[in-house]
Amino acid sequence: MSISKRRICRLSVFLTVLASLAAATKVVAEASMLNAPRVDVVVTGLDRPWGMTEVAPGKLLISQKAGSFVLVDVATQTRMAIAGAPKVVDDGQGGLLDVAVPPEYKPGGWVYFTYSAPVQKQSATALARARLNLKSGLLTDRQTLLVTTSVTDTSQHFGSRIAFDDEHVFFTLGDRGVRDNGQNLKTHAGSVIRLKRDGSVPDDNPFVGRSDALDEIWSYGHRNPQGIAFDSDGRLWLIEHGPRGGDELNLIESGKNYGWPVVSQGKEYWGPIAVGVRQKAGMEPAAKVYTPSIAPSSLLSVKGDRYGWQGDLLAGALVLTHLNRIEMKDGNHVAEIRYFEDKKQRLRAVAEGADGTIWIATDAGELWQLVP
Repeated sequence: MSISKRRICRLSVFLTVLASLAAATKVVAEASMLNAPRVDVVVTGLDRPWGMTEVAPGKLLISQKAGSFVLVDVATQTRMAIAGAPKVVDDGQGGLLDVAVPPEYKPGGWVYFTYSAPVQKQSATALARARLNLKSGLLTDRQTLLVTTSVTDTSQHFGSRIAFDDEHVFFTLGDRGVRDNGQNLKTHAGSVIRLKRDGSVPDDNPFVGRSDALDEIWSYGHRNPQGIAFDSDGRLWLIEHGPRGGDELNLIESGKNYGWPVVSQGKEYWGPIAVGVRQKAGMEPAAKVYTPSIAPSSLLSVKGDRYGWQGDLLAGALVLTHLNRIEMKDGNHVAEIRYFEDKKQRLRAVAEGADGTIWIATDAGELWQLVP
């Protein structure tokens, strides 16, 4: 056989393998979509919902970006305004951001929330907590746990999402529109923060006692993380916006550097120029990269099995307007499925109720219930 014929034969085999893989992927996607849940719209007319958490069976506390909370009763499809929110700077990407409760939460316990707090005529991401009185519709005993060192002259990249382990609260900050903040340990911008539930600093935080770093930082090198969640095995996952392309899913560990802006998988908005390098020693590679960008918002590790998704990760997508399901096995992603692209809505927040129901809030002001 001639060299040219051997090359043609090898190319044919290669194309056949590619076609088989593509066909297999298509079958998986089609089979999964046959079992896709449907959407029931429970409430409309929410004012730019941003975060969401269940505070009693069938009752969702929702943060609205302009600076207010609303309590939705999903059974009656009614809502009640909740008083007691902090003053926020509703500018650009800032405002009232995430709201979350610990896994062991009971009515009357602490509710945690992040927001852009006014600081020196500008703003910085802050974490606070308060107690919710369901009868009076009032947040009481509010405590500001941390106003971060993250002031810039931009209205970009505040983060911010919240997660809990048994003793701590974690929350995310973006680089505040200043790229170099990602590698600067003297600012909270571009980091994951870890505190005790009362706002004090744990002694075992990785940078405690260092003169060149802030004690509250758990990990750094982040651009704009807007999703964070613990899985059932205690792994901490984070999803963040890349620049043009290069959104990342990262497995977060103590003291690790996730690269931004030295390492990135994206390009400049103004041209086809790579941002940074693709990899570098001492900087953690992403567990998964999205190119083109989906613009992820919120991250949920599914605890229940109501939809057959137990252990998988779910993220909302803002730009590519879908629910992004990342199938997980033994701590690794094995497949990705996209739902509800036809609805063309920006999915801002994803939450799971105690009964396993999954709820989604959209930028259009809708609250969705997923029905198996």
